[in-house]
Amino acid sequence: MDLLYRFLLYIHILSVIMSIGPFFILFPIIKKLREAKDEVQTVLLDSFRVAVRLTKHAGHLLVGSGILLVIFSGWTWKTSWIVITILIMVSSLFFLARAFSPLLRKFTDSKQDREMLTKKLMRTTLAYLFLLLIMLWFMVAKPALW
Repeated sequence: MDLLYRFLLYIHILSVIMSIGPFFILFPIIKKLREAKDEVQTVLLDSFRVAVRLTKHAGHLLVGSGILLVIFSGWTWKTSWIVITILIMVSSLFFLARAFSPLLRKFTDSKQDREMLTKKLMRTTLAYLFLLLIMLWFMVAKPALW
């Protein structure tokens, strides 16, 4: 059982890295989007979409391994840091679904202000990264709030 728990913990940590890491790569891509020509913009937007898709799939692995870790550990579903992490995760799912795809589609419309779109994309990326880092803090620090 200890070996299984350690394996699940390793998978969980790896999926956290895969969920958060790609967002740091997106910052230079966002900066390049400001002046990118159409063909370069398409490549940059595709790279952005791939990174977001990777984080979504890593999130599935993260949730699955997290559920199994709670089941195989002494933690309960009513533990404060688990409850808060789940609440933030659910809210971030709605954020992720509504934040990136519609915004990335606007880049293909030549009538849109590219400077405004890149600023909004930067704010959205920072906000989502902030949510992910808050969840990471709760999982690592495990604060007892009640």
